[in-house]
Amino acid sequence: MAGEAGQGRGDRTRQRIRAAALRSFLENGYDATTIRRIADELGISVGATNYHFPSKNHLIQELYLDVQRAHRCAAEPRLEGEHRLIERLRVVYATGLDQLDPYHAHAGEFLSAAASPRSPINPLSSDSAEALAIVQGLFTHALEGAHSPGLAEDMRALLPRTLVLAHLLLALFWVYDTSPGQRRTRRLLDRGLRLLATALPLARLPFLRRPLKDLLSLVSGVKA
Repeated sequence: MAGEAGQGRGDRTRQRIRAAALRSFLENGYDATTIRRIADELGISVGATNYHFPSKNHLIQELYLDVQRAHRCAAEPRLEGEHRLIERLRVVYATGLDQLDPYHAHAGEFLSAAASPRSPINPLSSDSAEALAIVQGLFTHALEGAHSPGLAEDMRALLPRTLVLAHLLLALFWVYDTSPGQRRTRRLLDRGLRLLATALPLARLPFLRRPLKDLLSLVSGVKA
């Protein structure tokens, strides 16, 4: 019983640290959020904080998961009843941007910390794989539920990873977008989806299928 009680206290402490860190990332940004600051806020030792999260990078991964789980919760209901492929993709992209919006004031700090290919918080790193898998799962779901005759299975299988990378590039544009409400990012999304709607039917043409498949295979292999 004592072990169970201790485990319960440990879980509660971990959740308190996690909640405080996520709140601090949102309100104070990446640079100002430190393990010591979180420990002081909660009245616990730095050692206790490090026991649950050995570094700030581990807390960033919790932020990634929190954002992408919220993304999934926002997107899935809106995908119900919608069978047009481009509109289903629009839902995934738009709800993803919606989850990022509260962090825009500090987005440059997060980008600076994550930009290096060797950074453990790079969105394409192995450490970030769980959060990225949520996004890829949403694009897979969007494709599987869409009415898209003529889109070959091999192309359909390669598209989710490419769509994820496009999502990351859109987020990068969003970081630098200083227009009110990041309207330029939303316009870029609209234009990109219109271009995709024009390009996808070309995949049915026999002489274009092979080069398009090769291109998707190449893009799908991009990693940090």
